[in-house]
Amino acid sequence: MTPPRAALRLAETSAGSRILGIGGVRGDIVVTNDDVAGPIDSSDEWIVQRTGIRTRRYAAPGVGVVELAEGAARAALDHAGLEGSDLDAVIVATTTHWEQTPSAAALLAHRIGATPASAFDVSAACAGYTYAVAQADALVRAGVARHVLVVGSEKMSEFVDPTDRSISFLLGDGAGAVVVGPAPDAGIGPVVWGSDGGKAPAITQTHPWNALRDDPSAGWPTLRQDGQTVFKWAAFQMAPVAEKALAAAGVGAHDIQAFVPHQANMRIIDQMIKQLGLPPEVAIGRDIAETGNTSSASIPLATERLLREGAVTSGDLALQIGFGAGLVYAAQVVVLP
Repeated sequence: MTPPRAALRLAETSAGSRILGIGGVRGDIVVTNDDVAGPIDSSDEWIVQRTGIRTRRYAAPGVGVVELAEGAARAALDHAGLEGSDLDAVIVATTTHWEQTPSAAALLAHRIGATPASAFDVSAACAGYTYAVAQADALVRAGVARHVLVVGSEKMSEFVDPTDRSISFLLGDGAGAVVVGPAPDAGIGPVVWGSDGGKAPAITQTHPWNALRDDPSAGWPTLRQDGQTVFKWAAFQMAPVAEKALAAAGVGAHDIQAFVPHQANMRIIDQMIKQLGLPPEVAIGRDIAETGNTSSASIPLATERLLREGAVTSGDLALQIGFGAGLVYAAQVVVLP
């Protein structure tokens, strides 16, 4: 006779989670539109009109994804009143970490004294941060982790072809981080996310890395995008996703104090605001004007700026949505730290 199977014990769960602290760093080098206009036969006026970008920030040589992430992580931990040793998990969203392995998260965890916290990377392009926040929320509520560090960190300047008019002049370097911890009530709403690999050619590398190995004349892979396809998809198909995130959280456009979309293009942001019918008093993340498009780092950096400049305060509700190559997307409503 088979003995009865032992019952497995579950971790003690948390009623909710929330963002406890936030931090961000931007590349040290300010790159103006005049600096990038020549190779693409453009001008400051054209770039501002088409994208809303006036400057972007590049990290110095020798400063990579892990170094940027460390600065943002330490700022977020300080804001939360915590130490690296308080972390149970470290998640880094990035597509520009040069090493296939080990993960940027494992290297970061060691640098900030978080060992032996679990550590892993998320590759979801410009939606990576919102994907990672959803995972951190689930880990905390499931009782698997008490404090989780989420970082979006990118050095996009290393994927720039200075002569490319499709995306390269948009990109910048930086990292944004948050610490997610337990809360008596929900401080992070349900995630609404998805993907459409059929549209993958809209944002992609010129060629895979093994092409460079097999044929050195192939040149360094850089990013390209079909601007018209991306604009239509992001500006019109992402607004319904954002509306679903509001509904999933049980709030409406009139209940939020901030809207922080991925900083892809100012025209996309403006069109989404129109589609969502946001009240004029809602603060809008527009960090792209000075920092550029920093992919997975853009939402936490834009949020950090809104808080630092006093446009929003602790406890306010923010709707955030990431979208990008894949094509992938994720949105949720969060209580600001």
